[in-house]
Amino acid sequence: MTSPVPASEFSRNFGRYQDQAMTGVVRVSSHGRIVGGFLSPAELDRYERLKRRERGVMVVGTLSDDVVADITAAEYGAAAG
Repeated sequence: MTSPVPASEFSRNFGRYQDQAMTGVVRVSSHGRIVGGFLSPAELDRYERLKRRERGVMVVGTLSDDVVADITAAEYGAAAG
């Protein structure tokens, strides 16, 4: 991992960091903290695919009785109908 690039440096030399992003994430900092990152198109696509695959967390106590019954009756690997 490379050191973060100050935001002012990033904006002045965008082209350089655009090229660098092709080989890894460019982390951008402001006042000593990370404020963002610059990704290659391939890494952005990968990130978006992973975000779509995230699963939500449900608390069992908040589910309706119908949903609990559906989960209880479900068979592993069976397609929903």
